[in-house]
Formats: sequence, C-alpha cells, structure tokens
Amino acid sequence: MKIIVPMAGRGSRLRPHTLTVPKPLVPVAGKPIVQRLVEDIASVCNESIEEIGFIIGDFGAEVEKHLLEVAENLGAKGHIYYQEEALGTAHAILCAQEIMEGKTIVAFADTLFRADFKLDDSKDGIIWVQQVEDPSAFGVVKLDANGNITDFIEKPSEFVSDLAIIGIYYFKDGDYLRKNLQYLIDNDIRDKGEYQITDALERMKTAGTKFAPGQVIEWLDCGNRAATVNTNQRVLEFIKDKNNTAASAKINNSTIIQPCFIGENASIENSVVGPHVSVGANTKISNSIIKNSIIQMDSELKGLNIEGSMIGNKAKLESKAHSLSIGDYNEFQL
Repeated sequence: MKIIVPMAGRGSRLRPHTLTVPKPLVPVAGKPIVQRLVEDIASVCNESIEEIGFIIGDFGAEVEKHLLEVAENLGAKGHIYYQEEALGTAHAILCAQEIMEGKTIVAFADTLFRADFKLDDSKDGIIWVQQVEDPSAFGVVKLDANGNITDFIEKPSEFVSDLAIIGIYYFKDGDYLRKNLQYLIDNDIRDKGEYQITDALERMKTAGTKFAPGQVIEWLDCGNRAATVNTNQRVLEFIKDKNNTAASAKINNSTIIQPCFIGENASIENSVVGPHVSVGANTKISNSIIKNSIIQMDSELKGLNIEGSMIGNKAKLESKAHSLSIGDYNEFQL
C-alpha cells in the first residue's frame, strides 16, 4: 500500500501558527497533524504501508527530515516531492507520480478522522465521506441504490447530497489514477483555474470504475485556530485511556484535569491545567489556569487564565495583578 499526502498549502487560515511551521506539522495532542493522519490510515489498512510520498512547498530541510522519520516509524520508505505552483488538487497528487502504482491512498493533510472499519481493498476505489449539516461548502457525492457513487458535485448551491468528501481516497490501481490525472494536465481541463481531482474521478467513473463511500465516525478539521483546538479536544478524548504525561515532566503543587497531554521536560507549577490541554516539550507554566488549549514547545507562561487558545513555540506570556478603580454598575472583562 502507498500513501500520498499533498500538503503544500500555505495554511493561511491558521496564521500566525503557520508562519514558521507548516500546518500539517502543528501538534494536536502532542503529535503533528500529518503524523496522526498517516498513523490513523495505517490502522485501517489490511496490509503494511510500503511507501509514503509527501508533496510539500519550500518547508526547509528540518521539516523534510521530520516527514521522512514519520514514514520510517511506520516501516515505510518516505519520499519528498515539491509542488512549486498551486495548480489544484490533481496537480498536487501527480507530483508523486513516481510511486503511483498498485494500491494507493491519497490523503490531504488538513483533516483527521475517527473510523471503526477495515479498508476493503478489493474495491476499485473508496471515497471517504461524512454526513454534514451544510454541504454547500464541500464537494459531495450521490449514491445509487447499491451504495455506489454516481456523482461528484463540488460545493452545490442546491441540495443534492449531505455526504461530504473529507479528502481521503483509496484507489486499487494507482497507475490508472496517474493516467487520468495526467489527462487533465495534457488537455488543460480545469475548474476555476485549477486541475481538480474530482474531474479525474468523474472520468474514471464514466469509464467503469466503481467508487464506494467509506464513512467515518467523526471528521475533524484543522483549518483554523478554533477548529484545531476542538480537534485537540476530541483527540485527547480518544486517547484518554493512555498515559499522556511524559515521565520527565515536572508537576509541582498543581492540578492536572484529564484528559491532557504533557510533553517531555514540561514544567507546571502552582497551576490548574485541563481538561483538554496539550503542553509541548520544555514548556514552563506557573501560577496559571489553562483550559482547552494547545501550548507548543519551549514556551513560558506566567499568571495566565486562558481557554480555547493556541500558543506557539518559544512564546513568553506573563500577566500581572491589576490595580483597579471601578464604579457602581460597571461591567468589565479582563
């Protein structure tokens, strides 16, 4: 089995957290999004992962090294491919055409999922979907009476289906996918100026490929700060039965309300942390109350009372006591 992970996007909706770190490497419950994604995919496959191709922009040598380590930890050979110009999803996937043969999964690295099934790799293709309240913001699929996908509709203005495509696809024949993606490029077939995977899927379906839906229990978005904090909360709930506090972490005169993740050499003093807080390695927290938040590595927090927050690497925040003069009937939030 091969996995192809397009992740060259700038992650602009998650700024400033993506100014120095690509969005797929932002940690959720102590692990980068992309690492959780490929581990979750591996867990639903019936066979081992042989190769993983990461399609990236100019992320730097350190990021590339980390991605190769993610593949290695799954027993797979990692590859780095570059998408130098944003020309759409089909173009991005085709950047990894070197490994596009045999059974292939394509997974876009801005989503996580929770599933309770094993991948049926005898199918021609599987498009993973999730039922949503407002399908107008997504690509959706329609099904026939046998449960096969009959139509792919991109962001429908009128209701046609509430099964949204979550960005994870299985193909029994990766080489056939490659040929259909290349057809779009060779014939300059674009939608809104870009080469789209849905156009390749439509060609394959018309030629006889039968696509089945793969439905997940929960689809977790990491598109912006609020969504990523919520995803961190949900993942911590999934893994709450594990010990997610590093042995080297120092907890002094503090209360940790589980579930939380506390990283290596983190220090928490005179504080209440949790529930649903992830604390990165070497971060120091003192005299603070922190709920439902992501605190990354090497940061220092003093005297804070925060909730629903994301704080990056090597950040320093301190809040001191206030001297106030407030008259009758006034209301303030500090």
